[in-house]
Amino acid sequence: MNPLSTTFVRIFDILAIAMASPLILVISALIAIAIRITSGPPVLFTQERAGMNLKPFNLYKFRTMRTDIDPYGPSPKNGDDPRLTKIGKFLRLTSLDELPQLWHVLEGSMTLVGPRPLYVSQAREWNDRQKKRLSVKPGLTGLAQISGRGSLTIEDKLELDVRYVENRSLIFNARILVATLFKVLRPKDIYEKKYSREQDTRG
Repeated sequence: MNPLSTTFVRIFDILAIAMASPLILVISALIAIAIRITSGPPVLFTQERAGMNLKPFNLYKFRTMRTDIDPYGPSPKNGDDPRLTKIGKFLRLTSLDELPQLWHVLEGSMTLVGPRPLYVSQAREWNDRQKKRLSVKPGLTGLAQISGRGSLTIEDKLELDVRYVENRSLIFNARILVATLFKVLRPKDIYEKKYSREQDTRG
């Protein structure tokens, strides 16, 4: 993607969020109230993630798990995980827990489409090809998220992220966004089945 296209992507991100902002604000307010009433504060979950060029930033999500659990523990494998709150199960199923990340898109550390932001510690384990995913801003959704999501291993996701970086374009981004809408409306493979080809889970 050339610099001009990158500028267009930035403009598109801002305009898309601006147009949807009334609906986003109403839904976000309702979610925040529901979390506060059903499981108490905090409403948001914050965790450090790796941004473009490995620059760390604090990622925001609506809290979906109890406050007394290890935030770096193994990912839930299904909606029956006792660490999940009742509303947290719904938020994960609908991907509404990711809504606060639209703020990151507005302030520039993320974009609507790109590799999902992972832990800084994970990046240290990647080979040179896999580190290509760090050459672009992380995204709210990406090629891996529409290609299997939880059914994919980390190796599969990293390869799809690199393929996205190597082939990204405005049209490619548009296709991913449209596919994401269908994925949200018909949720599948929400929960991680197996972290990697060598191990079942990751903290």
